[in-house]
Amino acid sequence: MRPVFRLPGRAAIDCISSWLGDGTVGVLLTSKQYEQKKYTTREAAVVATMFSPVGISFSLVVLTQVGLENYFVPFYATICLSGVVAAMIIQFLPPLSYKKDTYIDGTAPNNNDELIPEGQSAVKFGYQLALERASKVKSLSSVAKEGLHSALDMMFGVLPVVMAVGTVGLIIAEATPIFTWLGAPFVPVLEMLNLPEATAAAETVLVGFTDMYVPSIIAASSIDSDLTKFVIAALSITQLIFMSETGSVILSSKIPVNVFELMAIFVLRTLITLPIIALCGHLLF
Repeated sequence: MRPVFRLPGRAAIDCISSWLGDGTVGVLLTSKQYEQKKYTTREAAVVATMFSPVGISFSLVVLTQVGLENYFVPFYATICLSGVVAAMIIQFLPPLSYKKDTYIDGTAPNNNDELIPEGQSAVKFGYQLALERASKVKSLSSVAKEGLHSALDMMFGVLPVVMAVGTVGLIIAEATPIFTWLGAPFVPVLEMLNLPEATAAAETVLVGFTDMYVPSIIAASSIDSDLTKFVIAALSITQLIFMSETGSVILSSKIPVNVFELMAIFVLRTLITLPIIALCGHLLF
């Protein structure tokens, strides 16, 4: 994580919890780490906006929606590849590049906790840290109680927002021409990438900012090309920022990222990952 993404090694845990679990879990974990001075402002912003996609299970749900579940392995490989490339590039671009490398209280970062003591291997030192962490657990009941509290807090705090924003986004997409107008500039881009039904696909490119499941719903009902469906489904996941869940959780956390910055990151992720996904799609179809 440090040489490739300029992030602490602990960021790998956030990444795994998001990619194998759920993006909101990753954001909440990142926010807690930021409050505990484990991440600087820049690091917390990068982790939350680059490594908090929906989990692998919901990725299968999205792919099933467009009827391409048989392509799950190359589909998820495409998501991983484009996501890694986006994280490597966007961290050097505004607004993330403008974030300060200081802790939440303004102090300078201290990376000494990442140093491996002399005479110990990385595996041995990691095992030692794991034992120290496990020794702090009071009891199984306390862990279960804390986990249940966090789960209920997230469910009742996030679920209403997911339902409201997702429903409104779908209504706007289906009943108004707003996303048709917003997606019009992407028609020549999609045509340049040689994607069939570019006009219909362009309507789904920006609607993912409201909810990442809406583009797949629209694609399933209005697009016939498997290639285009594949690209839309993968893009909706790699865009990562959607206000019905991840975006709302980031804004409600103490991670210093505002809605305009989220919009900018959403567009950057779209522009960077779209050509990669299209190339992988052409190799498959």
